[in-house]
Amino acid sequence: MYELRSPTVKRRRIAKELATLRERAGLTRAAAAKALDMSPGNLGRIENREITARPVVVRAALALYGVTGDDAEALVELARGATERGWWQNYGDVLPDWFGFYVGLEEEAASIATYESEIVPGLFQTADYAREIFRLTTQDSDIEPKVAARLRRQEILTRADPVEVTAVLNEAVLLRPVGTAAQFRAQLEHLAGLFELPNVSIQVLPFAAGGHAAMTGPFMVIKFPDALDEPIVYLDNFTRGQVLEEPEHFTAYQDVHSRLRKLSLSPEESLDRIRVLISTIG
Repeated sequence: MYELRSPTVKRRRIAKELATLRERAGLTRAAAAKALDMSPGNLGRIENREITARPVVVRAALALYGVTGDDAEALVELARGATERGWWQNYGDVLPDWFGFYVGLEEEAASIATYESEIVPGLFQTADYAREIFRLTTQDSDIEPKVAARLRRQEILTRADPVEVTAVLNEAVLLRPVGTAAQFRAQLEHLAGLFELPNVSIQVLPFAAGGHAAMTGPFMVIKFPDALDEPIVYLDNFTRGQVLEEPEHFTAYQDVHSRLRKLSLSPEESLDRIRVLISTIG
């Protein structure tokens, strides 16, 4: 059995299991909450992942739903893990809750399919490039912790069981200079270096491809190692990110990503395009 590492995904799994088991037991949320001596609102917050269920609450709920033995102990142990702190929580003062939730999902990912229209994806950014992006898009004066958190996220690319990342970059990403010429050149060189990683695929969507299905904005599609954890879509904007968990959203965005890849330059052609651009920067 795959061992979950992210407390965020553990909390997501527990919430889903408790809701499913309650429904299977034929109990309404109100009836279950009454039997557990809690308000329906609190039980709803647990099932909606707004709060983490303590192991003692999970054990009581499982007993109510008729789950005992090894199955119950496995879920209680999962609940204990859900109360642990992920590394991203050490950056709680600079990572808003909604993005911390995303990072917790990203940490557990098996694969990420992403499309970026304007900027180099966070997982591919150099420190200088990230610093300049934060300077341009936030009001914070102290951005170094944000840069540190972004660089820490990138470890999923090179860890022992790295995440597979398939990225489509609009050509504008490569043509819009960010920071000084030297900093932007270093960013493109870093991007070119990522082609050497066997788990990373990068394709450039050229302007010549014309209109396409993702012109409304960037997105990420995340799949997890365990089939029990349903894939998600993440959308990011100026003030807030959004996680979409409905299967129809995953199917739609996965289809769009596949179509974008067909419109894009091959990875080999994309690397050549990046190298040509590097050679034009003094």
